[in-house]
Amino acid sequence: MQNLAPRPGVLDISPYIGGESVIPGVTRIIKLASNEGALGPSPQAVAASHGDADGLCRYPDGACSNLREAIGAHHGLDPTRITCGGGSDELISILARAYVGAGDELLYSQYGFLMYAIAATGLGAKPVTAPEKSLTADVHALLAKVTDRTRAVFLANPNNPTGTYLAFDEVRRLHAGLPGNVLLVLDAAYAEYMTADDYRAGVELVDSAENVVMTRTFSKIYALGGLRLGWCYGPTAVIDVVNRLRGPFNVTTPAQMAGLAALADQAHVDKVRSHTLRWRDWTTEALRGQGLDVPDSVGNFILARFASPAEADGADAFLRKNGVIVRKMGGYGLAESLRITIGTEEEMRLLAELLGDYQRTRLAQAVSI
Repeated sequence: MQNLAPRPGVLDISPYIGGESVIPGVTRIIKLASNEGALGPSPQAVAASHGDADGLCRYPDGACSNLREAIGAHHGLDPTRITCGGGSDELISILARAYVGAGDELLYSQYGFLMYAIAATGLGAKPVTAPEKSLTADVHALLAKVTDRTRAVFLANPNNPTGTYLAFDEVRRLHAGLPGNVLLVLDAAYAEYMTADDYRAGVELVDSAENVVMTRTFSKIYALGGLRLGWCYGPTAVIDVVNRLRGPFNVTTPAQMAGLAALADQAHVDKVRSHTLRWRDWTTEALRGQGLDVPDSVGNFILARFASPAEADGADAFLRKNGVIVRKMGGYGLAESLRITIGTEEEMRLLAELLGDYQRTRLAQAVSI
């Protein structure tokens, strides 16, 4: 009798591990590991998510009609070219499943989102990375990696975990160099934090091409990660394909109601953005003052780079001992780095104080040896 086995590729996947929320033996936790919204969701979104409890026995609107209309009105987009999903993760997986198969290649940048490789490997496809320059996606390197087996290119812009971005002219150059049968997915999860004049999330490119899709999320600036809500905007033909593959009721009613309310509360979004940018810059300078390498970031997080993986591990252990959880970056090939989400003022001041203590203790120990 033959043993049951998954299809080739599945067991090659290293499961994605989300940011931790618990430290055994520690009661007060400050979680700065998952790039969640610094000030939490809009109170209006929280109230809307509670909704009508009696309605929970009913299936949600499978088309997310009201939410798509609201997203379209908010961003000036055709709602018929929008589809919603259980976070942008689900839509990324569906797009890969729709256009990438066994023996194909899915291309992304060296420090791109780990879910791209997971999506490819699970399909029996080959994940291919292109080297970056100064922790930033390199269009020349990406195009040099395109082969006749490339079926999709995924570009996180801004990128997590590096906090860097490509100007829109560079994104256009990347698209111009791709064959027409290659799908370009612009993952703009952190677009709401962007203030640079040369950045675009991708709408203009989607509107001018048949092989470009933009994905977005409500998990970051809207802080609705627990409800799992994302959306994508693309050509009519691509959206039709996504709708054929997604689950018929893939977005819950509470998520749809919260999304509607979150979009309507622009004052809260502005407040979160202003707070995040202020404390991102403050934390960057504070950690640089402690001798750490902290590249400029455009997201709601920073990357603190230590002299070695051992020093990064030591800092992580010291922070955890004091109830602060950040994200180790070994899975991204950045073992000397810790990714730190921007939280409240109190949290960022404590983080900076603790890292300063760690740096001073480490240096004192080095001198005494």
